Amino acid sequence: MARSRPKVYAHRRHKKVLKFTKGQFGSRSKLFKRANEAMLKSLAFAYRDRRNRKRDFRRLWITRINAAARLNGLKYSHLIYGLKQADVQVDRKVLADIAANDADGFSALADLAKSHLN
Repeated sequence: MARSRPKVYAHRRHKKVLKFTKGQFGSRSKLFKRANEAMLKSLAFAYRDRRNRKRDFRRLWITRINAAARLNGLKYSHLIYGLKQADVQVDRKVLADIAANDADGFSALADLAKSHLN
């Protein structure tokens, strides 16, 4: 019996990979082998960076909260501790948004945190 070759399936797979790497530079979007390598690499980066994005945003929020806290005469750690003591349950994302867009509201939260510190 003659050996059959993967005609339609290979074409379909190659087209799928080349479509995925359409915006890549040079041979990474033209040649199947290079495109496949580029696709695997980009999928790995995408997976990794979906996790890193959460880390990066948390760092940004903490930086913004710290800057606003220091304008109100507090350190970041003292502000967070004071809010925990006051049983204020506001996460860092919301706190950073308040710090950036509502200075008076953040000042009220900072005063509340100050009053609950030792």
